[in-house]
Amino acid sequence: MSPNGSDRSSRRPVRRKLLQALAAGLVLVTATGCTSKDFPRLGMPTPVTEEAPRILSLWQGSWAAALATGVLVWGLIIWAVIFHRRSRTKIEVPAQTRYNMPIEALYTVVPIIIVSVLFYFTARDENALLKTSKKPDHVVNVVGYQWSWGFNYMENVDGSTASPKQEAKEISSIPQRMLNAVPKGAEGVYDAGTPGERNPQTGNPGPTLWLPKGESVQFILTSRDVIHSFWVIPFLMKMDVIPGHTNRFEVTPNREGTFRGKCAELCGVDHSRMLFNVKVVSPERYQQHLKDLAKKGQTGYIPAGIEQTDAAKNAETKIQ
Repeated sequence: MSPNGSDRSSRRPVRRKLLQALAAGLVLVTATGCTSKDFPRLGMPTPVTEEAPRILSLWQGSWAAALATGVLVWGLIIWAVIFHRRSRTKIEVPAQTRYNMPIEALYTVVPIIIVSVLFYFTARDENALLKTSKKPDHVVNVVGYQWSWGFNYMENVDGSTASPKQEAKEISSIPQRMLNAVPKGAEGVYDAGTPGERNPQTGNPGPTLWLPKGESVQFILTSRDVIHSFWVIPFLMKMDVIPGHTNRFEVTPNREGTFRGKCAELCGVDHSRMLFNVKVVSPERYQQHLKDLAKKGQTGYIPAGIEQTDAAKNAETKIQ
């Protein structure tokens, strides 16, 4: 047999194994439990706010960039394995390449470009997601405490702009620039949860935060004790709840239903019990819920949290 024939016969087992590996990979991908609708979200839940698709898009773009980088790296590895194997070249030690400036520039510049592109889109979307309006439709002070959540609905429930006559001391720890977003005459109603509480419709543990569909809600996040993290899973966004430092963000729910929420920061021994629910309803039903809380005597506010330190106040930017 000629040397060329010998080379061709030696390549066949490698090609056969490569085809078998590709077939096995295809079976592995198609045998998963993901449906065609689930695959584009890449494991993320269905967005339920107007802002969440931006986060989903960033998530999908990051996966696309990672997949493209992976395909390039895997391709180079497979190419080197096939065409530079010892059985093919018959060379014990191949020629070594040193101080190749084009190659060194390539593997230095390309990662910088990849990181720069990811940084640009992340910074762009982060700035958009953290924007808050001066006068949102609703303001809710979310209070984290060991081991549950409280919700101060900062609303003018009775419709009178003359009450209350003075600012409630329970929310004095919140910076004034954030309280400026609260409607005039907001006497407020509240709901304080316990770990043993359950949603009556779903049976899921934790208190239930009510929100109106199609109207902007600004969350003011405060803590009474340690760092927590406010995470409504289908909002695709979470933010730390820090004692002595007030955070906030704003969303507009666009889908009715009851959704799961949890603390995403390890906050102590019963961290796993810091669960809650979010019930998105029509604006009319939301207003009725506020009136129902007032009828129960849950007017005013629960204590929001720890007074901000001077360092935290100085670190914060002015309202946009």
